[in-house]
Parts: sequence; C-alpha cells; structure tokens
Amino acid sequence: MTDTRIDDIDILISGGGLAGLIAACAFGAEGFSVLCVDPAPPVTEEDAAGADLRSTAFLMPSVALFERIGLWESLAPHATALQVMRIVDAGGATATPRLTRDFDAAEIGDQPFGWNLPNWLMRRELMARIRALPSVRVIHGTGTATVLPRSEGAVVTLTDGRRLRARLLIGADGRDSAVRRALGIGVRTWRYGQKALAFAVTHEQPHHNVSTEVHRSGGPFTLVPLPDRDGQPGSAVVWMDDAAAIDALTALPAPAFEAALNDRSAGVLGHLRQATPLTAWPIVSQIADRFAGPRTALIAEAAHVLPPIGAQGLNMSLADLSALLELSRADPGSADSLARYNRTRRPDAYARILAIDALNRASQAQLRPLRDLRAAALGGLYGIAPVRRMMMRAGLGLS
Repeated sequence: MTDTRIDDIDILISGGGLAGLIAACAFGAEGFSVLCVDPAPPVTEEDAAGADLRSTAFLMPSVALFERIGLWESLAPHATALQVMRIVDAGGATATPRLTRDFDAAEIGDQPFGWNLPNWLMRRELMARIRALPSVRVIHGTGTATVLPRSEGAVVTLTDGRRLRARLLIGADGRDSAVRRALGIGVRTWRYGQKALAFAVTHEQPHHNVSTEVHRSGGPFTLVPLPDRDGQPGSAVVWMDDAAAIDALTALPAPAFEAALNDRSAGVLGHLRQATPLTAWPIVSQIADRFAGPRTALIAEAAHVLPPIGAQGLNMSLADLSALLELSRADPGSADSLARYNRTRRPDAYARILAIDALNRASQAQLRPLRDLRAAALGGLYGIAPVRRMMMRAGLGLS
C-alpha cells in the first residue's frame, strides 16, 4: 500500500553545501522547524577523501549574519583577517610586478574587509552548530525528486519517497538546481573557456593580512591569507586561466608545477610551496530568470554563479539569505515576501555579475596593449580617493 502521508515543516532546504547549511542554522536560530536534505554527506576533515580544500573570504556583512545566528563564536578562532586587498599588475614584458595598488579597509571603517576560512572547516563547525539547534535536522543520502507548489505550501517528494509540505522551500542545490528545474525557471549563462585551480601554499614572507590578486593574462592569480601551517606563513590560492592551461598545470610533475606556480605569483610573497592537493572547476557566470516561485526561493548558485573574483560568490549567497530571513519572519513563503525577495535580490545579483564579468574579461587579456590599458585604468581609478572608497564599499555590499 502506498504511503500518502505528508509531513508539515516550516522550512525545507534542498542542498547541504555551505549556503544550505548556513541557511539551516539561520532559520533554526529563529525558531523555525527546518529540514535540510542533500544526496552527499559533508566532508569535515581536511585530509579526508572529497574534502573541499578551497577557502572563502567572508566579508563583514556575512560576519554580521554569523554573529546574529550564533555561529561566529566557533568560527572566529580559525579565521584570518583580510585588512588589505592588493592588486598587482604583472602584465608587462616580463612576469614581474609593474603596478601595485592597495585597497585598505581602514579607509572606510575600523573593521577589516572580512575573514578567510577553509571550506572544510566551515562544514565541520556548521554541523556542530546544527546539532545544537533542536528544531533543525539534516538528512544526507537523499535529495529533491519533485516539487508541487500549492498556496498553503510546497509539496516536495524526496528521492527516498518521503513527502513533505513546507511553508517555504529553499533551493540551495547548486548551479544545476533540481528545485529550479522543477519550477521551470530558466537561466542565462556566460562562458569564458576558463577553469580555476584552488589549493593552499606556504611561503617565505608573511602575508600581513593582505589578500593579493596578481594579473597577467588568462585570469587572476589570488593569494588569500590563512593561518600559519607547520610554522610557515600560509595562503589559499585561486588560480584562474584558460581551461587547457589549467589542465596542463594539473598534469605537471611536482617540481615543474612548483616552478610554474612561482613564475605566475610574480614573487609577491617569496617562494611558494604547494601544501594541499589541487581542486579544479570550470568558470561560468549564470543567473536565474527568477529567484522565486510559489512558496519557493532560490539562493546561492541555484540563483547565481560568478567567477571567484572579489570574494563575491558566497557573500552574495549570504546576502540572499539575510534578505530572505528578514522577509520570512512574519510568514515564510508568502507571495508578498517572495515577490519582494525577487524584486530586491535579482537586480543586485545581476549588477554584480556584470561587473565581475567585465573584470574577468579584462584579466584574461592576452595582447600586451590590452594589458597596458588594464594597468592604466587601475592606476587611474585608484588615484581618485572618492572612487577608491566607493569601490571598496560597493564590494562589501554597503551603500
């Protein structure tokens, strides 16, 4: 006999990545009943198979959210401050710095731009926080099979056959979101022919809480501060380049890769040594045609995807979550709250995608005259103090 029972819940989150787990903590801290489902279990140790070895720079608005939902206290001891964002142009005749510009958070306030944390450690602390929230459950090994929107709630069938009715269904299930597809929401996608390579390094010189972005061609090479590793200064690397170049790099033997790594870094922190395995993924920009449907909201990569430039990706996702949380306090999933969510979040995300798209295409420049033009533009904009401060505030999502 078929089980026709439907269990009621306030918030159902499809997707247990960082955005989905943070959403579970946020709505659980507000007292809502929350279920988060994901086909894969979280890997919470750096040396475990499948660990996400990337790091995320959480800007101060995201840190403020963590403080509100009781998460920051456990994260703070592991976080590294980002006080200065340094842009280095090495696009001249040789791979050496020819222009360096520092964007210092002290110009716009008394706090750093944000704090950097390893993704695997974030998952560990998120799962610990969820275990302390009595109204939150996380089920791994299952996902979303079907979605049937109704005025009283979204009726969701999970892949294990269970059926639930949620006042609000949150699609946090990635760039190929099953929830988005179930609602028939399309996407617009920009492709760059790039991949990104992420790993950690140790280096000779201390980073002094400076995040450094080195531009030459193919895409930016970024060093983001991490805590010391084995007594040596450490940083996370995000290295973007044409897909064929990244594939060739990953095939190199260790000595040849280290030589290429140090050539690309332009020596900004002295000699670099690879400290963790490599993780590679394709670079696209993507935005959903709508961020909401009946009783359903899309957040994070289900709503928008963009290149890892300027620490915008997950911070945009947490801006989604902050807006949705505020609009859901009275009636999660109401038509009015979801219309306002779509009306406020999609234009902001679209504007940021267009800005990052332009920066990424400029960073890909292969021809020397275009690289010279890029350097001149950076120097000119930086030299205008009001413009410099406006760019910093805009990057943080501040008015």
